[in-house]
Amino acid sequence: FSYSIVSSVPASNRDLFTIDPKKGELRLTGLLDFEDVHLHELQIEATDKGTPPLSGHCSVELEV
Repeated sequence: FSYSIVSSVPASNRDLFTIDPKKGELRLTGLLDFEDVHLHELQIEATDKGTPPLSGHCSVELEV
């Protein structure tokens, strides 16, 4: 499988998160400020290596 962040809400904070493309492990890369944004939502896609490749999606919500 290959994992990726498809979108984030708010879009301006997308750079605050990374995902390991092989493990799907999410990591925080910056500081979160409750006064700025208290809810982050990430759309994650997992794609297999089949022919044709199939994919699945999920939503991850992080409340600060």
